[in-house]
Amino acid sequence: MWPDMRFCELLGLDHPVIQAPMAGTSGPALAAAVSNAGGLGSLGCATLPPQRLRDEMRALAERTNRPVNLNFFCHAEPKMDADRHAALMDALAPHYAASGVAPPEGAPSAPFAPFGAAHLDYLLEQPPAVASFHFGLPDAAAIAALKGRGCRILSSATTVAEARWLAERGADAIIAQGWEAGGHRGVFLDPAHDAQIGLFALLPQVVDAVDVPVIAAGGVADGRGIAAAFALGAAGVQIGTAFLTAPEATPKPHHANAARAGTDDSTRISSAVSGRPARAHRTPWLDAMARVEPAPFPLMYHYTAPLQAADADRHHFSLYGQTAALAPEGPAEVRFRLLIEDAARAMT
Repeated sequence: MWPDMRFCELLGLDHPVIQAPMAGTSGPALAAAVSNAGGLGSLGCATLPPQRLRDEMRALAERTNRPVNLNFFCHAEPKMDADRHAALMDALAPHYAASGVAPPEGAPSAPFAPFGAAHLDYLLEQPPAVASFHFGLPDAAAIAALKGRGCRILSSATTVAEARWLAERGADAIIAQGWEAGGHRGVFLDPAHDAQIGLFALLPQVVDAVDVPVIAAGGVADGRGIAAAFALGAAGVQIGTAFLTAPEATPKPHHANAARAGTDDSTRISSAVSGRPARAHRTPWLDAMARVEPAPFPLMYHYTAPLQAADADRHHFSLYGQTAALAPEGPAEVRFRLLIEDAARAMT
């Protein structure tokens, strides 16, 4: 059925479909359901403290022995100067007042660290089939160590230059992430000048530029999108929205309802919650924050946590794409099967 089997053969998959590693939403139950159905289930591990990561890996191992993907962030350690802090506190003061919360106290601290030695040690102890990364890759020594333990390496590219950079540094497959994708943009070579390329412009150019399998991500939520991605040279697809409202998922409050009610124009790219651009459910607060310079990722969470806790309807950061209306219904395994069947019809 699949015109390019390289990604399936790389990992021993029945179908070249990755369930996107949505941090906080894609827990062990969802990842295992997709892996057991013949795809690649994923855990978003970037925000997990060490003990939580161990607990989720244990729970995942109890549910599946098929290949799984663990995803981490490779962002730079953030720095926040006093002037930028003061300006941001002034900009947020009316929002704190409107929500009836006190501003956060003390110097901002990052709620989680980039991929580092502790993450690497854990993965080397219990190597997954796939270690995937956002915002680039770990250093060459870490990549060599992971590959030495049999891990396949994936990472996201938002431009051809990023795709070439990843391929040169050992990525076994590259996720071409279009502007349509929900969640954080994977841009890393020049974040200040994000080219904002749509998937169907980006995908064939990445396919032409690298020799490794290319995975299409961004706006793919039904069989037509899967078929179109393969027509443009993809060897696989990564899908988040179609699994976001599955009963096995663990979305934050209001997230699933926002996704179900979403339309083609109900999301926007914003840095207002985390400090890096991400496609989020549009709220008046995100619109108001469009011209405010955020704190560096992930320090912005320090400033936004009180707002989200006090007034989630207004400030909640619902990460999903523009294709909620296309997603199938039912448990994750049913959704997966419907996606494959729909893709088969679209390809005939």
